[in-house]
Amino acid sequence: MSFKPTTRLYLHDDFCFETMATVIAIRENMAALDQTCFHPGGGGQPSDEGVIQLQNGEHLDVTSIHTDKDEDVLWHVCKTSSYPHLVGEKVQLILNKTRRLAIMRYHTALHILNTIALRDYNGWITGVQIGEEYSRIDFKLEHFTPTLAVELEAKVNAVLQENHSMRAYYIAEDEFNKRTDLLRTLEAKPPVSHGQVRVVEIEGFDAQACGGTHMHTTAEVGKFTIFRTDNKGKNNKRFYVRLKQNEIK
Repeated sequence: MSFKPTTRLYLHDDFCFETMATVIAIRENMAALDQTCFHPGGGGQPSDEGVIQLQNGEHLDVTSIHTDKDEDVLWHVCKTSSYPHLVGEKVQLILNKTRRLAIMRYHTALHILNTIALRDYNGWITGVQIGEEYSRIDFKLEHFTPTLAVELEAKVNAVLQENHSMRAYYIAEDEFNKRTDLLRTLEAKPPVSHGQVRVVEIEGFDAQACGGTHMHTTAEVGKFTIFRTDNKGKNNKRFYVRLKQNEIK
């Protein structure tokens, strides 16, 4: 049985934390809706968590999002079994806002870090995992020294303080294939949807292909630190990063 593709509100509004939606299908403990503000994860960003608020006051705890790639439907995975009678009903989706904001701050900071690593040190991303308390990112880097981490930290903080605005837009797949400047990884390629690729731009600094969520400006991120580095194979270095908490409302 095929369903209408889920409209992904987060692609056009990173700060969409709540929305009304209609349940279009139920499968065991998963619910599909006509639209959602929940990000399914990908590219190192974890999926959102939150609740589906029902009209009778009950709520379903959403623990993750399952992507049905064949049908372009996002299934909201719940702690308990969903209810078949909900199909066709209006519900309210409410994200864990604190968690989403933390992920957005880290994702924004990692864009700046990966751009500087590539531009100044020829460092390509080999892995990344974004978290709430800290994040990690791996680069293929030759001739690493402890002073490089110090330099990276200072350069990232300088860009953050410049308060660059951020925006997202789409370009055609053919144009993307000609734009090697939009890539940050050697092997993994960004997803192509309906012949288009989403680009996230830090105005006046950088643009790269990305389907994740980010802050409005770099000044909203906070102070950036690299608190640990590990070797992960020949010329492969892992950086653990942390952000000083900001009050974002």
